[in-house]
Amino acid sequence: MVFLPAERFIVFIITTLALLDACLLLLKGVGIDFVGYASLIACGAFLVALGQFYRHVRHNDRIAAAATAAGLFVLFTIAGSIFNYLLLPSYFAQIDGTLTQIDGMLGYSWPAIVEWAARHPLVGLVLYAVYTSSLMQLLGVILVLGFSGRTTRLQHFLLTGVIGALLAIMFWFFLPSIGPSAFQRLPRQVLEAMPLAVSPAYGTELGRVLREGSTHLTPANVLGLIAFPSFHMVMACMSVCFLARIRFVFVPAAILNALMMPAILVHGGHHLVDLVGGGVTFAIAYALARSLLEKATPADAQNSTIRLAD
Repeated sequence: MVFLPAERFIVFIITTLALLDACLLLLKGVGIDFVGYASLIACGAFLVALGQFYRHVRHNDRIAAAATAAGLFVLFTIAGSIFNYLLLPSYFAQIDGTLTQIDGMLGYSWPAIVEWAARHPLVGLVLYAVYTSSLMQLLGVILVLGFSGRTTRLQHFLLTGVIGALLAIMFWFFLPSIGPSAFQRLPRQVLEAMPLAVSPAYGTELGRVLREGSTHLTPANVLGLIAFPSFHMVMACMSVCFLARIRFVFVPAAILNALMMPAILVHGGHHLVDLVGGGVTFAIAYALARSLLEKATPADAQNSTIRLAD
């Protein structure tokens, strides 16, 4: 197998996480849905193999880059999600109280914004659809960058996502938070007016998992654990930033992810400052990914700035 520099780095990260996952599963005695995860791993491995086929046999670099990137994205998501769960239970104090105080200083209230959305059910439904589009957006960006021949830009995109996720996991491990939905209640009529991706019941379950950990992992029942920094915000920034120079998709992406910000607040059960944290995390990950790419291709260093901007 032959991988591009960013792909090699991500393969290393996936392998490292997989080994850590295996060790932690054994040490903690946590059960796992082997069949459920095996089907997802097979999907990711198939895409990587398809990419290698087009790289070596069919000699189509665009399809090879897109398929490999999609496969690595799937495999990293699986390994990273399992690792995040296996860090529990948390032994560090939650920072939700501090984040709630900051929200109050900024005049933000999660119940208030959810109640507003409930009074406008169509708005609530649109924001729900926007909120649940994040992963599909990332796959869409991979396909657009890959099939348009922006291979270096695609590598930068992948590295940014992986580094951003690792930064979010590390920060959350030491300073955990689960968002206001775990601590604030909503009137029954609000809960009945529209579906909520993260409801108070969901928040309560997050709190339990944070305190007790999990005894059995299955992809059928995965919770979004990290509140601050918001990884949905990281993904929104990634979609807009990496499509900025592709006119026919940039405007729809910009509109969609402008709506993503209120969607994260309403349906993600987030503190307002979680979005700020997500934006900062993206900026750091973007810069680190760019630096790694430039160092990984020293022979082309003089042209790297141009290529990364393509």
